Amino acid sequence: MITSSCKIKRDLRNRRHLSIRKHVSGTPERPRLVVFRSLKNIYGQIIDDTQGVTLVSMSTIAKDIGSLAGKKKTEQSYEVGVKLGEKALAAGITKVTFDRAGYKYHGRVKALAEGARKAGLEF
Repeated sequence: MITSSCKIKRDLRNRRHLSIRKHVSGTPERPRLVVFRSLKNIYGQIIDDTQGVTLVSMSTIAKDIGSLAGKKKTEQSYEVGVKLGEKALAAGITKVTFDRAGYKYHGRVKALAEGARKAGLEF
């Protein structure tokens, strides 16, 4: 039986994500910053898992992100991280736990995390 490599990669990432989620959970004092990366965009959400509520979110397709035209995807991810951090601080969130969602801490995921740290989030 032949399967596509995309399906295999997706299944392996989902397996890693579930393994990480066994240990990482968001609380009201320290919510979870989760990253989703697609081929064109990146999304970041700060979630309180005890209530099941998204507190703050930001992505490259959000209306209040500004112009990202002409920037590389890593630079766009950094800007999303900075804006996400600013929105979180405005909402009273200073400490989060980082959930990389099965992705390597490299490239766009790392850039988003560094942008959020620059804005003032601690993790």
